[in-house]
Amino acid sequence: MEDISAVATTNFDTNYELHQKHLTLKGLQPKTIEAYSRAVRRVGDYFAHQIDDLSESDLLDYFADLRETHSWSSLKLDLYGLKFYYEHVLKKPWVAPGLIKPPRSQRLPDIVTVEETERIFLATQVLSYRVFFFTLYSLGLRLGEGLRLTVADIDGARGRVHIRDAKGNKDRLVPLPTATYQLLRRFWQRHRHPVLLFPNRRGGSAGARTARTPLDRGGVQKALKAVVESCGLKKTFRHTVCATLMPRTWSRPASSSPRCSAFSAITRFSRPFATPI
Repeated sequence: MEDISAVATTNFDTNYELHQKHLTLKGLQPKTIEAYSRAVRRVGDYFAHQIDDLSESDLLDYFADLRETHSWSSLKLDLYGLKFYYEHVLKKPWVAPGLIKPPRSQRLPDIVTVEETERIFLATQVLSYRVFFFTLYSLGLRLGEGLRLTVADIDGARGRVHIRDAKGNKDRLVPLPTATYQLLRRFWQRHRHPVLLFPNRRGGSAGARTARTPLDRGGVQKALKAVVESCGLKKTFRHTVCATLMPRTWSRPASSSPRCSAFSAITRFSRPFATPI
């Protein structure tokens, strides 16, 4: 029995490595690669690494058990990852078409008001996180898009930002508000990294200029969660959108404008930074 288990584990490890190569060569996004890899690891643990000849009954049991502890989103990712494994590694047809059909649902996101966003910005004590949150908000970016920003992506002359490798492996251009541009310039003058706009904080202010990676995704998420809790906001921020978009310029804000509160926060950002990166 031990010999059979050892052979199965060795065969699984070999095919898993091959699976990784196929994922990379197909040009999938890093998050997709990780999700599909996790799917194969999870199903491998479930079946003691013997996953090369799974029947429809086996898959039915697996996904039924998985649904007890995971979301429909996780089920779909495991399904797609395992189908990719069968198609590109095992060269076998998928044995259970139509096995999973998640229910359709459409939920409205929580709305963060301008006043609440100001509270979040001002409650963020770490400078790099504060500037990062404001940049995401003012440009309307996803987390990964903001982390990947480089100095070369900021086109101050044309007032736009080049977003690279966005969803669907597509690039796009977004307007660059004047206030955001000024804030990013002042922030860059603090760390002066030749490439990264938001370098990793592990080395502190001294090490930011030579950092090899951007801010840690998990660290950013934990920081935002902590700030939200400190502000006493009860919203679910994973799928939250802002109530209003930032205007392109911020000259002469009308006192009755709902954006005046956010403008107040921006003017505070424009003062000399007193906190470390």
